[in-house]
Amino acid sequence: MGLEVDLHSLKYDMLDDCVDLFIDTFSKEPWNDVYESREQVVVFFENYMKNNYFIGYVLKIGDELVGLSLGAKKPCLKGMEYFIDQFCVSEKFQGQGAGSKFLELIESDIKKQDINTIVLTTSKGFPSEKFYLKNGFKISDNAILLAK
Repeated sequence: MGLEVDLHSLKYDMLDDCVDLFIDTFSKEPWNDVYESREQVVVFFENYMKNNYFIGYVLKIGDELVGLSLGAKKPCLKGMEYFIDQFCVSEKFQGQGAGSKFLELIESDIKKQDINTIVLTTSKGFPSEKFYLKNGFKISDNAILLAK
């Protein structure tokens, strides 16, 4: 990727830009998420950021916030892992290597924090599945996602 990219920890002063990117990305194809209000998404972000184990990142190109990762560190038998709950890149920068570079920078940063694994879920058959597989993620044969 020829663009100059910078990884930043997500801070409260970035909240508006993060919410805008989140809504803009996930309200479009293929997700088509519908939100009750912008405030609903703001509260979602604030709740994440209040979590003691919160780890959030943004990717910037120049002054423009173009990527977002919301998650938390959690213990596992092999140490600590980073669970990514939400990950997105601005539609304007998709397909240009920004998302792959973002993941690479995140992986480098979490290793400095003695976190050795990234775990995430995505929707089967969505473009994100191909993206994560291309970036070295493996489908877990022994895990299923359950909800109630």
